[in-house]
Amino acid sequence: MSRSPITTHILDTSTGQPASNVPVTLFQLNDTTNEWCELCAAKTDADGRLIDWLPAALAIAHGTYKLVFDIDAYQSQASEAPAFYPYAEICFRVLDDNHHHIPLLLSPFGYSTYRGS
Repeated sequence: MSRSPITTHILDTSTGQPASNVPVTLFQLNDTTNEWCELCAAKTDADGRLIDWLPAALAIAHGTYKLVFDIDAYQSQASEAPAFYPYAEICFRVLDDNHHHIPLLLSPFGYSTYRGS
């Protein structure tokens, strides 16, 4: 298993458990058109992670990216109540050639993120 240059994981802080089977989509901002271009999409594994989801041939260029987490899809598995935030969108910049890990901490009425390692 290889590690993608951009990885993520989700922890549901209301349960203290990883959020599995959550659809996540990665977009890149086209600086010329100022439009988002979808690069790939996948669902988190049993440990709430996406670590090998980017196509091997995909080169991650310096630029602006966005992860979109489908919280509604996850919440419909976990509860009958709809999610307060149906989606979490995290925009970030890749300014170097290092690995970028973007975690999401999820709760019923909020979420947070940070630059992981």
